[in-house]
Amino acid sequence: MQVLFDRLYLLCIWISGLSIALMSLIIPWGVFTRYVLGTGSNWPEPVAVLLMVTFTFMGAAASYRAGAHIAVGILTDRLPTGVQKLCASLVHFLMAGICIFVMVWGAKLVQGTMGQTLADLPWLPVGWTYLPLPLGSFITLLFVVELLIWGPAHQRAVVVFDHEGSHSVEAN
Repeated sequence: MQVLFDRLYLLCIWISGLSIALMSLIIPWGVFTRYVLGTGSNWPEPVAVLLMVTFTFMGAAASYRAGAHIAVGILTDRLPTGVQKLCASLVHFLMAGICIFVMVWGAKLVQGTMGQTLADLPWLPVGWTYLPLPLGSFITLLFVVELLIWGPAHQRAVVVFDHEGSHSVEAN
């Protein structure tokens, strides 16, 4: 089962990486057409925003699984160990609640805007631009459930930055 989560994690990494790479190409193109050619293209900005939303929600899911999300521990670090563990569990359950909230309301947003189109991209329904919200939240929820059932995955070989060279990290 964890191999499936590893593949989902890699999919999130690849989608995030491709999104940021495409943004890095699209934004200079928009600048080039506007300031060098003098005929600005309409499509780079909305496509870049769509890619940023995709990067954000897929990257957030991957970073949650990797244990690389932002955490401020100034208060919890001073608590007794038992209370720290209780706070950590509470955080994961609250994260699951947030994921469910964004998943449900994001899906409603996607459905509600599917009949609209973007002015700059008339072939693209607006609902598609919001799809990363419920999808990324669903994947994050899966990673929260994984953490609650099997424990943290941030030491798995696929998550460790240099997993090809690391032999001390678990391989299953």
